Amino acid sequence: MTNEPIANYAMLSDCNSAALVSRAGSVDWLCFPRFDSPSVFGRILGEAAGSWSIRPVAPHSSTRRYLGPTMVLETTHTTSAGIVTVTDALALGDGIRGHELGAGAPGSLLRHVVCSSGEIELEVVFAPRPDYGRDVPELALVEGGVTVRGGTRILALSTTVPFELVDGTARANPVLRSGDVLEFGLHHEDSGAGLPAFWNPQEIARRLEDTLAGWASWSRLHQSYEGPWQELVASSGRILQALTYFPTGAIVAAATTSLPEVAGGSRNWDYRYTWIRDASMTLQALWVAACPDEAGKFFHFLATVSASRPDSDATLQIMYGIGGERDLSEQELAHLPGWRNSAPVRVGNGAWNQRQLDVYGELLDAAATLPEYLTAMEPGTRKFLAGAADTAASLWQSTDQGIWEVRGAPGITCTRS
Repeated sequence: MTNEPIANYAMLSDCNSAALVSRAGSVDWLCFPRFDSPSVFGRILGEAAGSWSIRPVAPHSSTRRYLGPTMVLETTHTTSAGIVTVTDALALGDGIRGHELGAGAPGSLLRHVVCSSGEIELEVVFAPRPDYGRDVPELALVEGGVTVRGGTRILALSTTVPFELVDGTARANPVLRSGDVLEFGLHHEDSGAGLPAFWNPQEIARRLEDTLAGWASWSRLHQSYEGPWQELVASSGRILQALTYFPTGAIVAAATTSLPEVAGGSRNWDYRYTWIRDASMTLQALWVAACPDEAGKFFHFLATVSASRPDSDATLQIMYGIGGERDLSEQELAHLPGWRNSAPVRVGNGAWNQRQLDVYGELLDAAATLPEYLTAMEPGTRKFLAGAADTAASLWQSTDQGIWEVRGAPGITCTRS
């Protein structure tokens, strides 16, 4: 379990999945290939769930920043003997720009390390633990790096660094002098698709530059807002894009699961899904942040998945999976203690089948935010939205479970004030 403050983590994204990197240089959360996939690294929820750290052995101070208008993270570690910088990114699709950001993402975590002065010994600890730490994988040294086999996943770590392998963990202590550069690339593949391709250092460096260019191109197209808190609006727009699942346009409420409302508490939910209630506010935020295309795609996802009911039941779910999934059944991971002993750790969300009547209004409010997109909807979807208004009018005084998703039977009734 890590005691790292949650605020000390920075997010990486390829608009398909996400990683969290601590100020200390440890990747303590990573899911491949989707936001809601089982984690490869999950140390933020328990030591057994794995991590990948790159940091100086000697005492050091650290600073970090995102490079320009991107989701590429730069962390600089300074010791008494030298300075080393680690640049981290989830690789975007090769050559992908602008509105297509997220298309063709290879599922690769890139880490570029350069010593800018002096001499520094690094400690590199690579401990992948697929399936939320329920698998201790088999690691093997091969030409080009390290292979990782665990569960249904095969990972390949591209590197020229010589590692030692012990109990499913790869360790190395390379010494860098001024001007030295190391490149790392972690790639994933389904077990039935063969071994992921290893990338040489030149390819890793090229893909990192391409990822920088991809994010910069998206920002140039979408971030023209001028007004109060301009930089905060711009960074918020990038975060919303980073939380977007490109294949469908769905936006997750958060990139993680089971981070608590209060340290030590039990209200630890999986937020890697799309809530109807959040939709209207998210769409308005995207509109203000000058991201109309993304807002339209998100609305299309919401309206389509809501209208595509498996039967004649008119009930609107409060949340959906990022691929349009309806059944988000919850399970507890008893082998993980949770962040600062905030148990239980949960995957899935048991509130998916709650009845919350306000979501009809939230969906219709989202439609009102983007009326010009209604004309592009299929007739069946437009009919569904009209029907949602009728359903809201007939049910609004009925008993439901309220907006706070308290577990248990419905017990709240709306009444006129």
